[in-house]
Amino acid sequence: MRQKILKAIDKNSKLTSKELASMLGMTEEIVDAELRAMEKESIICGYPTLINWDKADSERVTALIEVKVTPQRGEGFDKIAERIYKFQEVESVYLMSGGFDLTVIIDGKSMREVANFVSSKLAPMDSVLSTATHFVLKKYKEHGIELDNKKVDERMLVTP
Repeated sequence: MRQKILKAIDKNSKLTSKELASMLGMTEEIVDAELRAMEKESIICGYPTLINWDKADSERVTALIEVKVTPQRGEGFDKIAERIYKFQEVESVYLMSGGFDLTVIIDGKSMREVANFVSSKLAPMDSVLSTATHFVLKKYKEHGIELDNKKVDERMLVTP
């Protein structure tokens, strides 16, 4: 039951309890109770809105920063990740496998602002060994949703 609710609201968090109940063949009361329980258990952590900022006349830049760190004894990567995600600029932090340890995603007003964040806040941290910054040039799909879904006219051409 929870998985069905989560899958439904993952793509559209605006669905009401009534709509969810109808879609999933449940009562509205059961859906409400499950949503409240999942919020309390921190399974549902929020209801963000996916915005295509390129179309919103907003100058923004998104950067993905690869970070190599030295894990702290007894705390591993968790304490370092926590220090990083507490910065206001940070949107997401992920522990990774492979050639680097953490991926930090930030949104800034300009490339200079991102560079200042990396050079003045992130790189000087004691545990940080190195960083590599990559700038997102264009977003095509985010959170499973196409951002620039051009409608293709699939009607057949009729000629005399």
